[in-house]
Amino acid sequence: MRQIAFDTETTGLSVSAGHRLIELGAVEIQDRKLTGKRFHHYLKPDRDVDDGAFEVHGISSAFLADKPLFADIQDAFLEFIEGAELIAHNASFDLGFLDNELDGTTIVEHSATVIDSLALARKKHFGRRNTLNALCSRYGIDISERNLHGALLDAELLADVYLAMTGGQSELVLEDDAKKNNSNVFRLPKNRPRLKVVRASAEEQAAHEAYMKSLKEDE
Repeated sequence: MRQIAFDTETTGLSVSAGHRLIELGAVEIQDRKLTGKRFHHYLKPDRDVDDGAFEVHGISSAFLADKPLFADIQDAFLEFIEGAELIAHNASFDLGFLDNELDGTTIVEHSATVIDSLALARKKHFGRRNTLNALCSRYGIDISERNLHGALLDAELLADVYLAMTGGQSELVLEDDAKKNNSNVFRLPKNRPRLKVVRASAEEQAAHEAYMKSLKEDE
């Protein structure tokens, strides 16, 4: 199975507000191993980079002034991903910007399927933070070089995260669990006292709802 983990950086958060792609990075995975093949370009967006976006990735309008347009690298990128299974973190964001740049086609027309690693992480690690940084920390992946967001570096980290997240049990288990094959099974008596149900207070419920709302803001 050929897979491509990819990431983008942009001038801002919204395609509908006229924001554009400024960096595209992708790495190839073949049979669950990184092959070393990469695709990477900075791109001239023909508009200014928002201050908020610059704080995230550190890519300035001046730096992009002499870079190629997306149209100049489109064919090479489509050839790189053709027929592969694509992996992106918060895929709808990246696909929206890429489709906005493409001339008369969409990314999904050139791929076998698209996997959203954020949706996968939320299902696997429900109730926990699932940003790329959080997942790297959870799976022991080095992020010491990630001072700012960068499409190629983030694509490489994403590939490592995806392989760890889909490769079986990767988190620490309790010692008793590790020895479960050597332990006896104990059953509780049927006539045991019923457990007391302690319901959350209104204040606790409000705090819980606020926390769950914050989880939806993971990228």
